[in-house]
Amino acid sequence: MTTFVDRVELHVAAGNGGHGCASVHREKFKPLGGPDGGNGGRGGDVILVVDQSVTTLLDYHHSPHRKATNGKPGEGGNRSGKDGQDLVLPVPDGTVVLDKQGNVLADLVGQGTTYVAAEGGRGGLGNAALASARRKAPGFALLGVPGAAGDIVLELKTVADVALVGFPSAGKSSLISVLSAAKPKIADYPFTTLVPNLGVVTAGSTVYTIADVPGLIPGASQGKGLGLEFLRHVERCSVLVHVLDTATLESDRDPVSDLDVIEEELKQYGGGLETRPRLVVLNKVDIPDGQDLADMIRPDLEARGYKVFEVSAVARTGLRELSYFLAEVVAKARARKPKQEATRIVIRPKAVDETGFTVTFDEAEGVYRVRGEKPERWVRQTDFNNDEAVGYLADRLNRLGVEDELLKVGARAGDGVAIGSEEDAVVFDWEPSMMAGAEMLGRRGEDHRMEAPRPAAQRRKEKDVRRKDHVQQEYDEFRPF
Repeated sequence: MTTFVDRVELHVAAGNGGHGCASVHREKFKPLGGPDGGNGGRGGDVILVVDQSVTTLLDYHHSPHRKATNGKPGEGGNRSGKDGQDLVLPVPDGTVVLDKQGNVLADLVGQGTTYVAAEGGRGGLGNAALASARRKAPGFALLGVPGAAGDIVLELKTVADVALVGFPSAGKSSLISVLSAAKPKIADYPFTTLVPNLGVVTAGSTVYTIADVPGLIPGASQGKGLGLEFLRHVERCSVLVHVLDTATLESDRDPVSDLDVIEEELKQYGGGLETRPRLVVLNKVDIPDGQDLADMIRPDLEARGYKVFEVSAVARTGLRELSYFLAEVVAKARARKPKQEATRIVIRPKAVDETGFTVTFDEAEGVYRVRGEKPERWVRQTDFNNDEAVGYLADRLNRLGVEDELLKVGARAGDGVAIGSEEDAVVFDWEPSMMAGAEMLGRRGEDHRMEAPRPAAQRRKEKDVRRKDHVQQEYDEFRPF
């Protein structure tokens, strides 16, 4: 059964915004009390948060579809809909977020680091919020905006100070087990380690982490063996440690050639590993033949500039010197790193003359295509079954300058105009200063019922008229000649 997963494809969907409500306040003696439709709630976000207690992406391997809750629609009585609840997904420290094309979207390092993977949709405005001096009683409300949805790829790159690399059965797992409290699987056959192991080492006042990466073989950088799957786990390390087997039983192998093969694979993989500080550990020197071979190759390795340590994970010899030297290298690497400053909030105001949309002619479709955050969102919020809502959309687009821009690029009455991308565009025949159905009845946005007198006032008015007529009649009857 799989217990460690370091790469998953995740489908995330934010919550949809709730629809606004179109309602008119009604009560006794006040049948048309004005618009009181509430706004819809916003949809919940999908947020990735670094949690150091999480060490694998296994949960997302089994459940790759994650969705936040939708916002509730608004109601009458000026009651706004409830916002959708954000979906918080904990991920391990060192998780890299990529899109389907492999572009890096975020590198999540450090406890509490967050990234909004999918943003919830806005809630639609109710007719109470749309009312104005011109539009006293809107008979429509705006729809909620659908939440963002898409596929992302999560890759885990282990955050370790020291990485142990080498051929299978070189003794990396044995070494990490005696340097730290990690308990990896150890056996006398190749590819015992199928997942990276992470241990914590204390040397004096320095505490550092050490990772045991599954064994590499020739061609690992091109996908052979397990190397390509786990080389990403050494990208963040401060120092590479070559663990060489001085007691190998394979006649066609020797420690120096093993080192050359691993170095070539690191160079082919890239990621800055070719320039990372490294040292060599000659393991299994407790075996007589292993000690003899270590004595033979050590001068050659030192001539290449490597710092060489002779150790035995079984006999536990040479470990103290190795541990303290690694602590010194890690401390120097940490000192060279620039100090992390508090995240600054950068405000980038839009230019005064920025329109926020573009109008281009799509020759393939034969339409003028309008693209921009505002026009596309306004289209998604419009109920096209309501003539008044369509007229309101036309007003908004006209105020934004879309109509003027269409005239500049050569559009004429009757030409096709598409707002949005090719997949979900709304296409219509353009008429300058378009008149929606609501305007044919009067000024857009007004409810003519509000202009009619109220029943009680009408009765009082009629009573006053009858009284005046009666008084006038009596006066005419008794008027002296």
